[in-house]
Amino acid sequence: MASKKPENMSFEATIEELDLLVEQLESGDIALDEALKKFERGIALARSGQTKLDEAEQRVSILLRNSDDAPLTEFTDLPE
Repeated sequence: MASKKPENMSFEATIEELDLLVEQLESGDIALDEALKKFERGIALARSGQTKLDEAEQRVSILLRNSDDAPLTEFTDLPE
């Protein structure tokens, strides 16, 4: 089964897969090449998860900053 791109996964699915990869890497029962592939995937998942957290933090900040009678503004993604 092909892995989903981290940016297309939910935060929860990202963390779940990252936990699984950590367990596999910590076991030490995999070949070096496979460990490197899992490590690369883990880095991609961690970066994607951090981006999702940053976006959620920005949205919460916007919601808390605006008063109840403030006009709605469009949410924009963080710059890369």
